[in-house]
Amino acid sequence: MFEGFESRRIETPDRGFSPALINLKYGGEGPPLLLIHGNPLTHVSWHKVVPLLRKHFKLVCVDLRGYGDSEGPEDGGVDSINYSFRAMSQDLIDVMKELGHEQFYVAGHDRGARAAHRMALDHPKKIIKLAVIDILPSHYIWNNTSASWADTSWHWLFMMQPYDMPERMMAGVSAEYYIEKKISKPGKGLRPFSKEALAEYVRCFNWKTIRGSCEDYRACATSDLTMDTNDFVSNKKILCPTLTIWGKDSHTGKVYGDLLPIWEKYVSGKLTGGEIDCGHYVIEEKPKDTAGWLLQHFNEH
Repeated sequence: MFEGFESRRIETPDRGFSPALINLKYGGEGPPLLLIHGNPLTHVSWHKVVPLLRKHFKLVCVDLRGYGDSEGPEDGGVDSINYSFRAMSQDLIDVMKELGHEQFYVAGHDRGARAAHRMALDHPKKIIKLAVIDILPSHYIWNNTSASWADTSWHWLFMMQPYDMPERMMAGVSAEYYIEKKISKPGKGLRPFSKEALAEYVRCFNWKTIRGSCEDYRACATSDLTMDTNDFVSNKKILCPTLTIWGKDSHTGKVYGDLLPIWEKYVSGKLTGGEIDCGHYVIEEKPKDTAGWLLQHFNEH
């Protein structure tokens, strides 16, 4: 995976969220495109899409702070602010600057899409175009929950519980067991994932990543929600052209249906997108479809 790509670890400065050490793969040719993974995954989740994009973009595939081989602070801070999407997005702004990219495209899946959403709000002059994959804005989710959503998104409610109950419970089972139960979806199982990717997800399931991911979900329900609510009330929206794609059979697709009318409440720039015939792990289950959407979106003038 990622043959010919450079491996880097970049330390980000303390900008009020404690510093982090960000692990990444870097390669390809063309304008810069930042690719951000979801939970409980790593940059490896993009390994099927990367070969389809590397001739078109200079790709930067990162591990978010607290995920994969990246490192974040032990202390999550008040309302887990050190693992907020603002902290994560600031890390990546600093990483891209270190790599020489003042402006760039960005695409994120799952938690990575939420970090990308925050990045587009906080740094509108940096983000040329945005793509969010299989999510709705966190603000909308928290204000429009249902029993069907909670049934498929149980980990949101579990991982946001106070330290250290969810951490200890997650650490109390084997990495293989947790990863299989977390990412195996009804009717899909583990089929979307390569053996190499699964091995990486298992390898990276440890106390550090358990701690970081739980702080991520705590922040989503506290500090992130406060920021998102303030932005929504003040009518602050995404300005850049935005693509949203989602899995028809994902929990988001099944519960909420067509996502475009909902995203229209949060985007003032040009909005495009549609569903793909797959589940939640779009980039691993349907890499060709994903790459096709991304190429069309980012290459469109």
